Amino acid sequence: MAKLFKLMALVLLALGLYGSAMAAERGTADEAVAMVRKAADYLKANGRDKAFAAFNDPKGQFRDRDLYIIVYDMKGFNLAHGANPKLIGKDLMQLRDANGTLIIKEFVEVAKTKGSGWIHYQWPNPVTSAVEAKSTYVEKHDDLIIGCGIYK
Repeated sequence: MAKLFKLMALVLLALGLYGSAMAAERGTADEAVAMVRKAADYLKANGRDKAFAAFNDPKGQFRDRDLYIIVYDMKGFNLAHGANPKLIGKDLMQLRDANGTLIIKEFVEVAKTKGSGWIHYQWPNPVTSAVEAKSTYVEKHDDLIIGCGIYK
């Protein structure tokens, strides 16, 4: 009986550690907002060219676990994408998720009407490679939209 109890305790400990590790891979809403504000400050201090290069660097200061910076202009053109460089320079205004949500159009609407806010949609997680529920926080800075999202 003592061996069974020890085995059960080890299994529960292992599951607890695994759950903590999985949670540690995901960024939080507060971290996403903080990263957007850090990116906005960096952009203001360093200019677009240097900032976009930093945002696009997969090993740079604007990439943390599943958090990364994206930048769009108000017409829906992607100017920086910390997880998928193939999207940079593309007009993505008509980009839809698996549920038909016009993701970038919603980014632009929130930026125009509120200045900042959260948009909810489905998107591939760069850590797990699975399509997951995602919420992205966006802020309008001059004629740009800076965003960072969290996977749920």
